[in-house]
Amino acid sequence: MTPEIETFPTVETWAQSIAGRIEETSGAAVIANGKAVFAGPGGSTPSPVYARLAQANIGWDKVAVTLVDERYVPETSPDSNARLIKDVLLQGPAAKARFIPLYTAEVTVDRAAAVAAHALAEAGGRFDAVLLGMGEDGHICSMFPESPTLKTLLTPTLKPNVLGVPHGRDGMAPSLERISINLPYLMAAGRVILGLKGRAKLEVFEREALGDPATQPIAAMIAAKVPLEVVWTEAN
Repeated sequence: MTPEIETFPTVETWAQSIAGRIEETSGAAVIANGKAVFAGPGGSTPSPVYARLAQANIGWDKVAVTLVDERYVPETSPDSNARLIKDVLLQGPAAKARFIPLYTAEVTVDRAAAVAAHALAEAGGRFDAVLLGMGEDGHICSMFPESPTLKTLLTPTLKPNVLGVPHGRDGMAPSLERISINLPYLMAAGRVILGLKGRAKLEVFEREALGDPATQPIAAMIAAKVPLEVVWTEAN
């Protein structure tokens, strides 16, 4: 069943709602368990959410922050998702959080993914709150259409894991090697929020939601009963 799409009139109200949800869930986890793990995307879309979330009072010294996916580049690269997280989210009160990178300078992207998988497993192997974005091709995390790792990333019966994603061939995405969490990480999460901006993204979501769960990430999340909340604003 396709989740209800919650609509907000402006980027400001959209971002405030998403930040409030992450604050609520992470804060409750800190109170209940003495710790919380939050995972989010890079890109420009989440920046207004992160700017608000950074000021939240949730015991950041007990929170681990990580990424849902990353390009296989160091933080000094403008393509780094870690760079955005550190520049926008891990500021002010949130600077006390512990950051768990997906990228490390390993020999191969698969080795870096294995290192990240171990680090996330040590942090508890489960996310309390997740923020997702979606590309205009329907990809989430680094689950790209026609990627050779897509089937594995979308297999719901595997354990939560982190995998290397090769760059696409013949012009297919992604243009760089990537590192991504898999669908079971989203299935095990306490709360998963998909933040969408603009009419085009809404239309992509509605189309992808009716697709094949074996090959389309949005359909896969719905079929796997990921605790998904879709939050949309028409504003860009």
